[in-house]
Amino acid sequence: MNKSLSAGLCLLLLCPIGAMAGGPFDGTWKVDMSKVQMPKKPDVLVLKDGMYECKTCVPPVSIKADGQDHPVAGHPYFDAMAVQVVDAHTVKETDKKGGKVVAASTTTVAPDGKTAHVEFSDSSNSSGAPVTGTGELKQVAAGPAGSHALSGSWVTASMGQMSDNATEITFKEDGGMLSMSSPTGQSYQVKMDGTEGPYKGDPGISAVTVKTAGKNSMVETDKRDGKVVAVLTSTVSADGKTMHVLFDDKLRDRTMTFEAVKQ
Repeated sequence: MNKSLSAGLCLLLLCPIGAMAGGPFDGTWKVDMSKVQMPKKPDVLVLKDGMYECKTCVPPVSIKADGQDHPVAGHPYFDAMAVQVVDAHTVKETDKKGGKVVAASTTTVAPDGKTAHVEFSDSSNSSGAPVTGTGELKQVAAGPAGSHALSGSWVTASMGQMSDNATEITFKEDGGMLSMSSPTGQSYQVKMDGTEGPYKGDPGISAVTVKTAGKNSMVETDKRDGKVVAVLTSTVSADGKTMHVLFDDKLRDRTMTFEAVKQ
Protein backbone atom coordinates (compact mmCIF):
# COMPACT_ATOMS: atom_id res chain seq x y z
CA MET A 1 0.00 0.00 0.00
CA ASN A 2 1.40 3.37 -0.96
CA LYS A 3 1.84 6.23 1.49
CA SER A 4 -0.97 8.13 -0.20
CA LEU A 5 -3.46 5.41 0.67
CA SER A 6 -2.06 4.92 4.16
CA ALA A 7 -2.60 8.62 4.72
CA GLY A 8 -6.29 7.92 4.46
CA LEU A 9 -6.02 5.13 6.98
CA CYS A 10 -3.55 6.58 9.36
CA LEU A 11 -1.89 9.92 8.94
CA LEU A 12 -5.20 11.88 8.69
CA LEU A 13 -6.26 10.51 12.08
CA LEU A 14 -2.89 11.35 13.56
CA CYS A 15 -3.39 15.00 12.73
CA PRO A 16 -4.80 16.93 15.70
CA ILE A 17 -8.53 17.16 16.18
CA GLY A 18 -9.47 20.84 16.49
CA ALA A 19 -11.63 21.40 19.51
CA MET A 20 -12.62 24.32 21.64
CA ALA A 21 -11.09 23.46 24.96
CA GLY A 22 -12.01 24.85 28.37
CA GLY A 23 -14.34 23.53 31.07
CA PRO A 24 -16.15 20.44 29.76
CA PHE A 25 -14.12 20.52 26.55
CA ASP A 26 -10.86 19.67 28.30
CA GLY A 27 -9.83 16.06 28.37
CA THR A 28 -9.13 13.09 26.15
CA TRP A 29 -11.14 12.45 22.98
CA LYS A 30 -11.36 9.27 20.93
CA VAL A 31 -12.36 8.97 17.27
CA ASP A 32 -15.52 6.92 16.69
CA MET A 33 -14.31 4.72 13.83
CA SER A 34 -17.88 3.85 12.83
CA LYS A 35 -18.50 7.48 11.88
CA VAL A 36 -15.41 8.20 9.81
CA GLN A 37 -16.18 9.36 6.28
CA MET A 38 -13.06 8.93 4.18
CA PRO A 39 -12.17 11.10 1.16
CA LYS A 40 -14.15 10.46 -2.02
CA LYS A 41 -11.33 11.51 -4.33
CA PRO A 42 -9.43 8.38 -5.40
CA ASP A 43 -5.75 7.52 -5.30
CA VAL A 44 -4.35 6.46 -8.67
CA LEU A 45 -1.77 3.67 -8.86
CA VAL A 46 -0.09 1.92 -11.77
CA LEU A 47 2.04 -1.21 -11.42
CA LYS A 48 3.17 -2.38 -14.84
CA ASP A 49 6.29 -3.58 -16.66
CA GLY A 50 8.27 -3.68 -13.42
CA MET A 51 7.51 -0.07 -12.47
CA TYR A 52 5.33 1.26 -9.66
CA GLU A 53 3.71 4.69 -9.90
CA CYS A 54 1.63 6.60 -7.39
CA LYS A 55 0.26 9.33 -9.60
CA THR A 56 -1.67 11.14 -6.85
CA CYS A 57 1.11 11.15 -4.26
CA VAL A 58 2.49 14.63 -3.52
CA PRO A 59 4.95 14.68 -5.12
CA PRO A 60 4.24 11.69 -7.43
CA VAL A 61 6.26 8.51 -6.95
CA SER A 62 7.78 6.37 -9.70
CA ILE A 63 10.19 3.54 -8.80
CA LYS A 64 11.11 0.02 -9.86
CA ALA A 65 8.90 -2.63 -8.25
CA ASP A 66 11.80 -4.98 -7.55
CA GLY A 67 11.62 -5.18 -3.76
CA GLN A 68 14.74 -3.01 -3.39
CA ASP A 69 15.02 0.36 -1.68
CA HIS A 70 14.81 3.33 -4.01
CA PRO A 71 15.26 7.00 -3.03
CA VAL A 72 12.11 9.12 -2.99
CA ALA A 73 12.44 12.90 -2.71
CA GLY A 74 10.06 15.52 -1.37
CA HIS A 75 8.22 13.44 1.24
CA PRO A 76 8.69 14.47 4.89
CA TYR A 77 7.83 11.08 6.36
CA PHE A 78 10.14 8.85 4.29
CA ASP A 79 13.07 9.13 1.89
CA ALA A 80 13.17 5.62 0.43
CA MET A 81 10.58 3.10 -0.71
CA ALA A 82 10.60 -0.57 -1.70
CA VAL A 83 7.72 -2.20 -3.57
CA GLN A 84 7.63 -5.99 -3.76
CA VAL A 85 5.21 -7.88 -6.01
CA VAL A 86 4.33 -11.00 -4.01
CA ASP A 87 1.94 -12.44 -6.58
CA ALA A 88 -0.69 -11.35 -9.12
CA HIS A 89 -2.89 -9.90 -6.35
CA THR A 90 -0.55 -9.01 -3.47
CA VAL A 91 1.96 -6.18 -3.07
CA LYS A 92 4.15 -5.26 -0.10
CA GLU A 93 5.53 -1.76 0.47
CA THR A 94 8.25 -0.72 2.90
CA ASP A 95 9.07 2.93 3.59
CA LYS A 96 12.30 4.05 5.22
CA LYS A 97 13.78 7.27 6.53
CA GLY A 98 17.48 7.56 7.24
CA GLY A 99 17.81 3.83 6.66
CA LYS A 100 15.18 2.95 9.28
CA VAL A 101 11.87 1.28 8.46
CA VAL A 102 9.06 3.73 9.28
CA ALA A 103 6.11 2.03 7.56
CA ALA A 104 5.18 -1.32 6.08
CA SER A 105 2.00 -2.47 4.42
CA THR A 106 0.54 -5.38 2.51
CA THR A 107 -2.28 -4.87 0.02
CA THR A 108 -4.21 -7.87 -1.25
CA VAL A 109 -6.60 -7.34 -4.16
CA ALA A 110 -9.69 -9.56 -4.31
CA PRO A 111 -9.98 -12.10 -7.16
CA ASP A 112 -12.53 -9.91 -8.97
CA GLY A 113 -10.17 -6.91 -8.74
CA LYS A 114 -12.85 -4.62 -7.36
CA THR A 115 -11.82 -4.49 -3.70
CA ALA A 116 -8.63 -4.80 -1.69
CA HIS A 117 -7.63 -5.45 1.92
CA VAL A 118 -4.77 -3.53 3.53
CA GLU A 119 -2.77 -4.26 6.68
CA PHE A 120 -0.21 -1.71 7.84
CA SER A 121 2.17 -0.58 10.56
CA ASP A 122 3.31 3.06 10.54
CA SER A 123 5.74 4.88 12.83
CA SER A 124 6.63 7.66 10.39
CA ASN A 125 5.20 10.31 12.71
CA SER A 126 5.12 8.40 15.99
CA SER A 127 7.77 8.65 18.70
CA GLY A 128 6.33 5.64 20.49
CA ALA A 129 4.68 2.44 19.34
CA PRO A 130 3.75 2.31 15.65
CA VAL A 131 0.20 2.88 14.52
CA THR A 132 -1.32 -0.33 13.22
CA GLY A 133 -4.55 -0.99 11.39
CA THR A 134 -6.45 -2.44 8.47
CA GLY A 135 -8.56 -0.99 5.73
CA GLU A 136 -10.81 -1.98 2.86
CA LEU A 137 -10.38 -0.32 -0.52
CA LYS A 138 -12.80 -0.05 -3.42
CA GLN A 139 -11.76 0.31 -7.03
CA VAL A 140 -13.56 3.08 -8.90
CA ALA A 141 -11.59 2.80 -12.15
CA ALA A 142 -9.50 -0.01 -13.59
CA GLY A 143 -5.82 0.27 -14.37
CA PRO A 144 -4.27 0.02 -17.83
CA ALA A 145 -4.41 -3.24 -19.79
CA GLY A 146 -1.75 -5.72 -18.78
CA SER A 147 -1.05 -4.09 -15.42
CA HIS A 148 -1.02 -5.64 -11.95
CA ALA A 149 -4.31 -5.98 -10.08
CA LEU A 150 -3.18 -3.16 -7.75
CA SER A 151 -3.37 -0.72 -10.65
CA GLY A 152 -6.36 1.59 -10.86
CA SER A 153 -8.16 4.32 -8.93
CA TRP A 154 -8.98 3.42 -5.32
CA VAL A 155 -10.93 4.95 -2.45
CA THR A 156 -10.94 3.81 1.18
CA ALA A 157 -14.30 2.14 1.77
CA SER A 158 -13.86 1.39 5.48
CA MET A 159 -11.31 1.20 8.27
CA GLY A 160 -10.90 -1.29 11.08
CA GLN A 161 -8.66 -2.40 13.93
CA MET A 162 -6.90 0.95 14.24
CA SER A 163 -4.64 1.04 17.28
CA ASP A 164 -5.72 3.40 20.07
CA ASN A 165 -2.64 5.61 19.70
CA ALA A 166 -3.94 6.72 16.29
CA THR A 167 -7.38 7.73 17.51
CA GLU A 168 -6.88 9.42 20.88
CA ILE A 169 -5.87 12.99 21.70
CA THR A 170 -5.86 15.24 24.76
CA PHE A 171 -6.56 18.99 25.01
CA LYS A 172 -6.13 21.47 27.84
CA GLU A 173 -7.05 25.17 27.77
CA ASP A 174 -5.67 27.59 30.32
CA GLY A 175 -5.78 31.35 30.15
CA GLY A 176 -6.47 31.48 26.43
CA MET A 177 -3.73 28.95 25.63
CA LEU A 178 -4.58 25.58 24.09
CA SER A 179 -2.31 22.60 24.66
CA MET A 180 -2.55 19.41 22.60
CA SER A 181 -0.81 16.09 23.12
CA SER A 182 -1.20 12.67 21.56
CA PRO A 183 0.06 9.14 22.33
CA THR A 184 2.13 9.21 19.13
CA GLY A 185 4.18 12.17 20.37
CA GLN A 186 2.63 15.19 18.64
CA SER A 187 2.09 18.33 20.71
CA TYR A 188 1.63 22.07 20.60
CA GLN A 189 0.75 25.00 22.85
CA VAL A 190 -0.68 28.09 21.17
CA LYS A 191 -2.94 31.04 21.86
CA MET A 192 -6.50 30.55 20.63
CA ASP A 193 -6.46 33.84 18.74
CA GLY A 194 -4.74 32.70 15.55
CA THR A 195 -1.20 33.36 16.74
CA GLU A 196 1.19 30.92 15.12
CA GLY A 197 3.22 28.54 17.25
CA PRO A 198 5.50 25.52 16.76
CA TYR A 199 4.09 22.07 16.13
CA LYS A 200 6.24 19.33 17.65
CA GLY A 201 6.64 15.63 16.89
CA ASP A 202 5.45 15.48 13.28
CA PRO A 203 7.86 15.71 10.32
CA GLY A 204 5.03 16.90 8.09
CA ILE A 205 3.89 19.83 10.26
CA SER A 206 6.13 22.61 11.55
CA ALA A 207 3.67 25.29 12.74
CA VAL A 208 0.04 25.65 13.78
CA THR A 209 -2.59 28.28 14.49
CA VAL A 210 -5.82 27.84 16.43
CA LYS A 211 -8.70 30.30 16.36
CA THR A 212 -12.17 30.12 17.87
CA ALA A 213 -15.06 30.28 15.41
CA GLY A 214 -18.16 30.52 17.56
CA LYS A 215 -19.18 29.34 21.00
CA ASN A 216 -18.27 25.67 20.53
CA SER A 217 -16.17 25.71 17.36
CA MET A 218 -12.65 26.44 16.25
CA VAL A 219 -10.40 26.26 13.22
CA GLU A 220 -6.92 24.78 13.33
CA THR A 221 -4.47 25.44 10.49
CA ASP A 222 -1.41 23.22 10.12
CA LYS A 223 1.62 24.43 8.14
CA ARG A 224 4.88 23.05 6.85
CA ASP A 225 7.63 25.51 6.00
CA GLY A 226 5.10 28.33 5.73
CA LYS A 227 2.67 26.43 3.50
CA VAL A 228 -0.79 25.38 4.69
CA VAL A 229 -1.08 21.58 4.54
CA ALA A 230 -4.35 21.03 6.43
CA VAL A 231 -7.27 22.89 8.00
CA LEU A 232 -9.46 21.29 10.67
CA THR A 233 -12.85 22.78 11.55
CA SER A 234 -14.36 21.27 14.69
CA THR A 235 -17.61 21.76 16.55
CA VAL A 236 -18.38 20.44 20.01
CA SER A 237 -21.94 19.26 20.63
CA ALA A 238 -24.21 21.16 23.01
CA ASP A 239 -23.89 18.41 25.62
CA GLY A 240 -20.09 18.47 25.34
CA LYS A 241 -19.83 14.75 24.63
CA THR A 242 -18.87 14.67 20.95
CA MET A 243 -16.95 16.70 18.38
CA HIS A 244 -17.68 16.79 14.67
CA VAL A 245 -14.50 17.36 12.67
CA LEU A 246 -14.03 18.39 9.05
CA PHE A 247 -10.48 17.66 7.88
CA ASP A 248 -9.43 19.53 4.75
CA ASP A 249 -6.19 18.10 3.35
CA LYS A 250 -4.88 21.06 1.36
CA LEU A 251 -1.77 19.26 0.21
CA ARG A 252 -3.62 16.40 -1.49
CA ASP A 253 -6.92 18.21 -2.16
CA ARG A 254 -9.10 15.82 -0.15
CA THR A 255 -11.60 16.15 2.69
CA MET A 256 -12.90 13.76 5.32
CA THR A 257 -15.13 13.97 8.37
CA PHE A 258 -15.22 12.11 11.67
CA GLU A 259 -16.54 12.35 15.19
CA ALA A 260 -14.64 12.11 18.44
CA VAL A 261 -16.17 11.07 21.76
CA LYS A 262 -15.07 12.55 25.08
CA GLN A 263 -13.62 9.89 27.34
